[in-house]
Amino acid sequence: MHSIILLFRRIIKFFLARPVTWLADRFSSSPKRENVMASLSKLYEESVDQPGKKSGSMFSFDPHNRSIIIFSDQHKGARNGADDFAVAADNYKAALDYYHQNNFFYVNLGDSEELWENNVFSVIKHNADVFEKEKLFVDSNTYCKIIGNHDLYWKNDPFAQIQIKKIYGREIKIFEGIVLRVQLNGKSIDIFCTHGHQGDAQSDGNWFSKWFVSYIWGPLQAILDINTNSPSTNDEKKTLHNEMMYEWSIDQKNVILITGHTHQPVFNSLTHLERLYLRLEEAQELKDAAAIATIENEIPKRRREYDFLNHSFRNMNPSYFNTGCCCFEDGNITGIEISGDAIRLIRWSKINGVSTRSVAEEDKLLDLAQRI
Repeated sequence: MHSIILLFRRIIKFFLARPVTWLADRFSSSPKRENVMASLSKLYEESVDQPGKKSGSMFSFDPHNRSIIIFSDQHKGARNGADDFAVAADNYKAALDYYHQNNFFYVNLGDSEELWENNVFSVIKHNADVFEKEKLFVDSNTYCKIIGNHDLYWKNDPFAQIQIKKIYGREIKIFEGIVLRVQLNGKSIDIFCTHGHQGDAQSDGNWFSKWFVSYIWGPLQAILDINTNSPSTNDEKKTLHNEMMYEWSIDQKNVILITGHTHQPVFNSLTHLERLYLRLEEAQELKDAAAIATIENEIPKRRREYDFLNHSFRNMNPSYFNTGCCCFEDGNITGIEISGDAIRLIRWSKINGVSTRSVAEEDKLLDLAQRI
């Protein structure tokens, strides 16, 4: 039976892969600037002006009283060979234990479940242990779920809340974005959190296009083993995404934008590679030979991951952040913490077999607010 299914899949792929790829190129889903800007602005305005009524909501919070952790892009699958999350599951569960014990509010920023390649029943069945960790936040009313392009199901399917209730024991609100409003020495700062697929014609269109992606286009790509629109695996689209998100953020007043989607961490509008070059310049000015050697050894490794530098990286406005993802090939996960007087890019990785938290980048919120 298995061999028959494989043969059937090869036949379908032979006949459909080329025309499907042509259609994707012809009617490209790569986001257009005007669509991205309009879609982000609309969602932000709805979140602020009509919180909870449409796609977004707004929450006022004091990071000294309530800390926040933002993770995105787990892509929970069926724990099989195609499941990118499987290798990172231990670090993710350990991280959720830590943040629940330390009374963090958890913002799950989209693509939490991989529902293009898997049906929802399979994902629920094979991730019961992970959902139990998330349920800790649901039970303490410290959980917010936001959709991405790979889990549009949660907003599109009329029966989605039935599955949500099976997972978490009760229904929960699901958003496309939220605004966290922070008061810092009398200055109000909005931290706008959304997955980041806004402006993508495949995933951010009208109700029919969203339905088509959820039930036809996504599964078809999985069957044909092709991916025509994945910023997470395409350097050109990562660059385009980062540019558009950054451009939107600098046009706003007193707003910080946090997204996921690309699986590439961005902090203060800079990628890891760009931050390395800034550190190299600082080390060279200080004539710190040891630091220079360490950074020069690190740069080629990062260039293999993502070989692009924004020509303005020395003068970026620190208004755009990206959480990275929870499904790196080495099992590491990254996220954004907002706690006390700081915002941090954190990494969870196994050290001697133990899931361990480390701080990759950190900035003072008040300093950041004064620079945006």
